[in-house]
Amino acid sequence: MTTVAASWLPLSPGERSVAIEVLVNGPLSRTELARRLDLSAGSLTRLTKPLIESGLLIEVVEAGAPPEVRQGRPSQPLDVVAESRSFIGFKITEDRVYGVVTTLRSDIVARHDRPLTTHEPAEVADLLAEMAGELAVGHSRLAGIGIGVGGLVEGRAVVGESPFLGWRDVPLAGLVEERAGLPVVVENDVAALVEAETWFGAGRGLDRFVVLTIGAGIGYGLVLGGKRVPNAPEDRGFGRHWIIDPHGPLTPTGERGSAVSLLTIPNIRYQVAAATGRDAAYEEILARAAAGEPMPARVVDEAARALGVLIAQISNFVMPQKILLAGEGVGLMDVAGNTVRRTIGSQRHPHAAPVDLETKVSDFHDWARGAAVLAIQVLVLGAVEI
Repeated sequence: MTTVAASWLPLSPGERSVAIEVLVNGPLSRTELARRLDLSAGSLTRLTKPLIESGLLIEVVEAGAPPEVRQGRPSQPLDVVAESRSFIGFKITEDRVYGVVTTLRSDIVARHDRPLTTHEPAEVADLLAEMAGELAVGHSRLAGIGIGVGGLVEGRAVVGESPFLGWRDVPLAGLVEERAGLPVVVENDVAALVEAETWFGAGRGLDRFVVLTIGAGIGYGLVLGGKRVPNAPEDRGFGRHWIIDPHGPLTPTGERGSAVSLLTIPNIRYQVAAATGRDAAYEEILARAAAGEPMPARVVDEAARALGVLIAQISNFVMPQKILLAGEGVGLMDVAGNTVRRTIGSQRHPHAAPVDLETKVSDFHDWARGAAVLAIQVLVLGAVEI
């Protein structure tokens, strides 16, 4: 595979601001775009002209909408050409790699997954490069690769620590880049998901926004002033030291009553297996709880109350406009959502504004899409401070 350089790079800071505003919020009229960026009509024309000529932006005709009149002549709203470039996103789990191809606006247009049979960094990089080559078929205008990994990532290039992969100081971006021939950015998987939801999802346009994920672990992302707060605790295992109930259950690694011990899928399964002598899948535990089987119902109810406490505490301190609950463990809300909501209410001031809680049923392709959004932000638009 060979690198396909974007013809509209590099962008000046002004051009980048215009491109990002239209990408996230477009299509926008020139009048609205100038207002949002506090630009004169002349300055906006100067900045948009090269973006249109290079094919990044396009004037669009909205059905039924009259053209905007600008300096005595009509003009059309500006939008990005979403198909002008494609991006690959990967989410690495302990035993599988999930891959997607997205447009410039992060719409998934292809998926491809492979089992992960080794954690040897060079072999993982080989696999990612092979998958990138397979995903590239039919998508020749690829501009970059984003990779999401659970753990601490440094400089969007080096996996400083990833316990589930057994990695320390692995230069993953460089390893994949030299094999795939495309620029690569690596980030903590929760951080990547937060960026995707901030730019293109539930947090779009919000000043204060929180993403809380439950699954194999617990992830937390905070957005203030419309930007993700970097170096958040998700990089080192959020929730492991957030004590919900000091008398709560123990995990196999010794935490008692933490958010992780009460809420994560492995620990819910561990609690049920310890009590019943039989291991069961998470979905089976939820179904047995919904059917009223005592032990699964008790464990699920404790998890629901823990989730309610966690959401209430986050709301009390951060006062977000919205909390997005995502991850492979959100099926808990289908079975015990009423318990979660009652607990939230009991932990907040009676006159506090209701928590705007949105639940997103997501799979690992959504996490891979988040990694692709990092590639869009960092590699293409040059938005390194986001």
